[in-house]
Amino acid sequence: MKKLIRLLFNSKTIAQQLNWDFEANDDLRIKDKNGNTIYFENSDGYWVKWEHDSKGNQIYYENSNGVIVDYRPKPCKDKVIEIDGVKYKLVKQ
Repeated sequence: MKKLIRLLFNSKTIAQQLNWDFEANDDLRIKDKNGNTIYFENSDGYWVKWEHDSKGNQIYYENSNGVIVDYRPKPCKDKVIEIDGVKYKLVKQ
């Protein structure tokens, strides 16, 4: 996963960085240790990346067209909420 993250921060797609041969290998698919597809790319340069939680549920989706769907849990620590005009600071217990 760390290598995938390093590859994603480059301006080239992962297939370009790997010199992927689409004619010989077809589309590029990368899976995690649980068999979930975490990256897909086709010969047109269209790519999709996914993240899954420990139960295999999709929690993040992003594609090369700029679509992002993010269901990753957000930490509550130090957030302030307001109820009936009274502000409360959330803390982790």
